[in-house]
Amino acid sequence: MSEDITRVSLGKGGKGKTDWQQLDALTDEDIAQAMADDPDTFEPEPSWFAGALILRPGQPKERITVRLDADMVHWFKEQGSGYQTRMNAILRAYYEAQKAKGDGQHGPRR
Repeated sequence: MSEDITRVSLGKGGKGKTDWQQLDALTDEDIAQAMADDPDTFEPEPSWFAGALILRPGQPKERITVRLDADMVHWFKEQGSGYQTRMNAILRAYYEAQKAKGDGQHGPRR
C-alpha cells in the first residue's frame, strides 16, 4: 500500500492533515492563482449554458407513490441530496422535448 494513501473508517475519529491556519491566511489573489494553475479548473463559456435547464423550485409539487427500478433509485441517491429534484428535472426535460415535438397529446390512460 502506498504511503500517500490515508485510510479512515467511520466512527474512528482522526485528526485531518489540513492546515487551517495556512488556508485562512490565503488571499483572494492566492486562491485565484491556485485556480489558474490547476489543470482541472473548468470555467464554462457562456455557450456552455445555452442548453441548461432552469429548475423552477417555486412550482407546486404533487406527492405521489411511484415504482422505479431499484438500481436507478440507488444510483440517483448516490449522487447526493436533491436526488428527487434531479429525477424531476430529467422527467421535465423529456416532457419539454416531447411537447416541443408536438407529441404531447394525451392518450388513453393505462
